Amino acid sequence: MTLESDVLAAFPAEVHIPAQLVADAIAASSAEAPRILVVLDDDPTGTQSVSDLAVLTRWEVADFAWAFAYIRENQTKPAVYVLTNTRSLDPAEAAARNEEIVRNALAAAAGSAGPRLQLGFVSRSDSTLRGHYPLEPDVIAATVAAETGETTHGVVIVPAFPDAGRVTIGGVHYMRGTGEEAGKLTPVAETEFAKDASFGFANSEMAKYVEEKSQGRFPASEVIVLDLNTIRAGASAQDPAISAKAIADALEPASNSTPIVADIVTENDLRALALGLEEAERRGKKLLYRVGPPFVRGRIGQEIRTALTSEEAYAGNTPSTSGGLIVVGSHVGVTTRQLTALTAAHSSARIIEIDVEKLLVPQADGYIATVVSDVVEALHQGDVIVHTSRLLIKTDDATASLKIARTVSAAVVNVVNRTLKTFPPRFVIAKGGITSSDVAAHGLEIRHAIVRGPMLPGIVSLWEPVDGPAKGIPYIVFAGNVGDDQSLAQVTRKLSTTF
Repeated sequence: MTLESDVLAAFPAEVHIPAQLVADAIAASSAEAPRILVVLDDDPTGTQSVSDLAVLTRWEVADFAWAFAYIRENQTKPAVYVLTNTRSLDPAEAAARNEEIVRNALAAAAGSAGPRLQLGFVSRSDSTLRGHYPLEPDVIAATVAAETGETTHGVVIVPAFPDAGRVTIGGVHYMRGTGEEAGKLTPVAETEFAKDASFGFANSEMAKYVEEKSQGRFPASEVIVLDLNTIRAGASAQDPAISAKAIADALEPASNSTPIVADIVTENDLRALALGLEEAERRGKKLLYRVGPPFVRGRIGQEIRTALTSEEAYAGNTPSTSGGLIVVGSHVGVTTRQLTALTAAHSSARIIEIDVEKLLVPQADGYIATVVSDVVEALHQGDVIVHTSRLLIKTDDATASLKIARTVSAAVVNVVNRTLKTFPPRFVIAKGGITSSDVAAHGLEIRHAIVRGPMLPGIVSLWEPVDGPAKGIPYIVFAGNVGDDQSLAQVTRKLSTTF
């Protein structure tokens, strides 16, 4: 570990940049042809940094047409999220899904009413560097080229998520410490996330991470690094235009999907980067983005939304009098600690454990039916916490590990869906990326939703389903790797009538 203050001492102070300055720059450059960012989110937790944007769990041309119309009619910020769930897929499936989504988005844009739409593409992934990289941006770039003839000059890689304690300084990606470790930084490759069964990695220095994951196709020496000296070039004069020019100048050599990594510590850094990217694109650079959650907020010039209140969570809907359903599938350490804290504090909640070993045998259907019956009965009395057993079953084979994870997730989805159609809960919280994705798309059968905002400052998003059997039921997307030990209890308390 090292002290954050020591690492930052070598760099300039941040440049103060209002979100409106970014929004104005975007409006000026897209006056004739509106530009919409299509965010391919490899699990739904990417929405936790934004508010009042459309979310799709299906990606037919008609779904994109709905989203583009929603943006136009409601004059929202120009972005739509598409829930790909590719982190739960093998590489071939992930590639095929990315390609299909990009093709359909481009087709919908070409057929949309009104002014010609421009699309930008964002590959949203994990702030702790897990996921299909470089496969996903490669596929997006190839599909855009095949459909439009447009070559991608650079892929901008911004995993930072300061709200959740992930920052990039001097080209190195870190996790901030909490509690007694506050103020200290741990290189992300030294954390539990780097040991992920499917997406593990060895390097915290982003240029070396790119070389590692691309198996040498992109040598570290050829990666463009936008460190804080460049991001904050206008610090002495507090002039964002100086930083924007410095960033755009640094991107001039980018060609043929050159990887570009960026230092980010604060929201102002994200906005400075956004202005620089806007300037680079104005000069003709074609860019794709591989990013953590808050990048899109900065890139579209959206203000930071304050955490939703209990009243705001149910605004416009009549909440059910039944209990709420909290579903926990993630196995990372912070999730287990949050689950322990919730069960200790919420003494009136019924706790139902799904035994993972019983899901991996031929008689699993009967076991699932018993779990559903227990959940429905308990919801009549109050909140229900459903979690998978904490023993993580995995193998040394990444594909086999994914298959186990998908079997478990399918069972959880089955429980949620059958519960919803028997006795709808007051609210649903899903803890874990793959878990929350599958619960949204299949458990609650959400096709279109609006992300209303965060339940805690900067993290944990609330979706309002606008169609399907869960319409009007607040759905909380809670990443496995965010928050402190009390965060799950805090979110539940906001929504519950019995906590």
